[in-house]
Amino acid sequence: MSDDLHPKIVAFKQFINDHPKLREEIRKSGRSWQEYYEKWVLLGEDDPMWQEFGEDDNKSTKKSGNKSEFFNQLMKLTENVDVDKVQKQVHELSGTVSTLQELLGQFQDKKKANPMTRNQPYNWFRD
Repeated sequence: MSDDLHPKIVAFKQFINDHPKLREEIRKSGRSWQEYYEKWVLLGEDDPMWQEFGEDDNKSTKKSGNKSEFFNQLMKLTENVDVDKVQKQVHELSGTVSTLQELLGQFQDKKKANPMTRNQPYNWFRD
């Protein structure tokens, strides 16, 4: 099928494939492919107009590459994890947090029950 197409059209298709943001813009704006093809023919591939579509494309490729690299590293780390040990540690941590909450609650209750006022002097002569 591409053998039937003019070489410039094949080159434009390749250009569009290299600039997915441009393809999205054409679909969003509702403008015709013809309009962008004419601009491409007149201005050429190196025109600054196309930079906004190419730069974003490179950034998204880098981001997706970083995401997949991060995911691969995460998978390697999780391969050697003993789930039972992790569950045991989480349970122990939960118990520690509960104990701390209990202690804080007791201190707060004592503070509320016996408010010590620092503004009043200590009464040495009380019974």
